[in-house]
Amino acid sequence: MQNQVPTVSKIIEPLLWIFFIVSFICIPLYFIQEKVIYLGKYIRINGLSLIIFTTVGFFGALISTYSKRYLQGFTYQKRFSLFSIGFVLSVLFFVIANSSILILLSWFLMGLFMAKLIGVNADWGEARHASNYAFRFFFSSTILLGLSLSILTYYSSSFQLDYILNNLDLIPNSMLVIAAILLIIAGFIQSALFPFHRWLLSAMTAPTPASALMHAGFINGAGILFTLFASLLIRSNTLMLLFVLGGFIALIAQFVKLLQVNVKHKLACSTIAQMGFMVMQCGLGFFNAAIAHLILHGFYKAYLFLSSGEEIEMSNPNKVTKINIKIIQAFFVILFGLAGAVLFMLLTGKTSLNNTSIFLTLIVAITVGQATYNIIREKSYSFGQRLIVSISFFVIGIVLYAVFYNAVSLILNESNFVIKPHQLSLFEISFGILFLASFFLMKLGIYRNSPWLYVKLLNLTQPNKNTILKFKS
Repeated sequence: MQNQVPTVSKIIEPLLWIFFIVSFICIPLYFIQEKVIYLGKYIRINGLSLIIFTTVGFFGALISTYSKRYLQGFTYQKRFSLFSIGFVLSVLFFVIANSSILILLSWFLMGLFMAKLIGVNADWGEARHASNYAFRFFFSSTILLGLSLSILTYYSSSFQLDYILNNLDLIPNSMLVIAAILLIIAGFIQSALFPFHRWLLSAMTAPTPASALMHAGFINGAGILFTLFASLLIRSNTLMLLFVLGGFIALIAQFVKLLQVNVKHKLACSTIAQMGFMVMQCGLGFFNAAIAHLILHGFYKAYLFLSSGEEIEMSNPNKVTKINIKIIQAFFVILFGLAGAVLFMLLTGKTSLNNTSIFLTLIVAITVGQATYNIIREKSYSFGQRLIVSISFFVIGIVLYAVFYNAVSLILNESNFVIKPHQLSLFEISFGILFLASFFLMKLGIYRNSPWLYVKLLNLTQPNKNTILKFKS
């Protein structure tokens, strides 16, 4: 009987697939009608809700299908299925809540169910401790979000979210800043951003399907939270804070990712880096880009986690390859990077060079340039073949990304604060130059020449000591 799939898993899987299909069909219908649907005063379904419905529905259904076979024979498979559907429902509830109380409740439930998934194997002492350790972070995040919402609710004299955000002028500026900072910290904790990252590195006791759900959905909570409260972040002038913190987090996470030998830890650091980029996009005023980034990252990271076992089987220890780029290679890397940036600007209308949209374009240029370098150094193809592959890659990739970016922007069109670029300041320009310089120094591997820096970065990414080998005999 133990090897049979629990009935609850058999029921949940088709329901999630049906929910995904219905949500996907509703997106074009909503786009045609362009009308926010209210169910009473405290439930609201808009473009963002439908996007998250479709995304979470797909990941939930996919992981449910995967785990039905992957966890077959696992003692707690039924419990895993129940916790997974509880988490999915709490996310869906979060994006339709139009009440500060309902938002806080769903945020708490998201953390609770994720902590339960981390420790679903109750027979494993490390898993139990990792669950408790993570839940302490999630509960702290809920407290901070509760304080932020309490300030907004008290000064606006309303629990209704859209009323609060449309009447921020009723709230003193000092209270707006405090509420925004509390909200930012709450989002950072839930998304495992530095210095609140250790719960994620300690959560590797979770089954692989739970890790995929965590990295494809739960970690993205900050991006959704910041988008929901975009008007608060703009009105409180905290966007620059998000931009700078996101930049530092992205760089640090990219550095420490290169030091990891454990596949899951490497993926965890990669997720933290991507969430840092997401925070940067919010700080630039492009909340639509952040949502597009989160969805694409979710697809990519779910695939990597679900195939992590294959990676372990196939990989062999290799020496670190040093970057040794020839002049002709550097020329094509720069050329294709710039061409990709120009194509992105033309397809998305981001043609301004004096506001924050230039940073989005630079990130695209770096991504295309890095991909081009990886292709042109591949020795199994001729030089001509490598050029053709590089051109095909950046054209198809940029076109698809631009189409997806524009589609998300159109669906989120009912929000006045989804796209809010602003003029570049000298500080932002200086930080951007520092960010780019640090990125290239990291890629060149110069940090390996400093044992002190290596040890510091390695220690920064150690999980909680009680979640590894604590209860072994």
